Amino acid sequence: MNTPVEQKYNKWIITLSIAIPLVVALLFGVNLRKLGYDVKPLSFLPPIYATINGLTAIVLVIAVVAIKNGKRKLHENLMKFAILLSVLFLGMYVAYHMTSDSTKFGGEGTIKYVYYFILITHICLSVIIIPFVLITYVRALAERFDKHKKIAKITFPMWLYVAVTGVIVYLMIAPYYNY
Repeated sequence: MNTPVEQKYNKWIITLSIAIPLVVALLFGVNLRKLGYDVKPLSFLPPIYATINGLTAIVLVIAVVAIKNGKRKLHENLMKFAILLSVLFLGMYVAYHMTSDSTKFGGEGTIKYVYYFILITHICLSVIIIPFVLITYVRALAERFDKHKKIAKITFPMWLYVAVTGVIVYLMIAPYYNY
């Protein structure tokens, strides 16, 4: 049975888990320049948001080490920071795609299939991870640490994969950007 804290946030978890991917998908298809707005392409953002993904991965690993060493407050602060980094990434990612043309991957042969496999799994898991992160966080807020730990064992590797593959996707497509 859910605690009052969990019940309070359940609607938010469901709403955000649906709304975030839908809004990102809708905004991804909106290019302000093509709609006639005089905006500069934010072509400087991809290396910044790739760095944020890399930093998120590092923060996640340090947070797990912290909790394993009994440093609960440090773990809590690092996880809040990881969530903030993910929100910053998302804002920059959407801003870039709303002001710039999509970059096509130019690799050929086997590397093209590797790239698209990594990209597709990254995108799919980036959608799936949203409710996992939110549920994991709310269970900690509710002090349901037994349930928090159980879901965190699923959330952590998935979130880490999304963060690391975000960097890999950037590194693989970076040579094809038109700066």
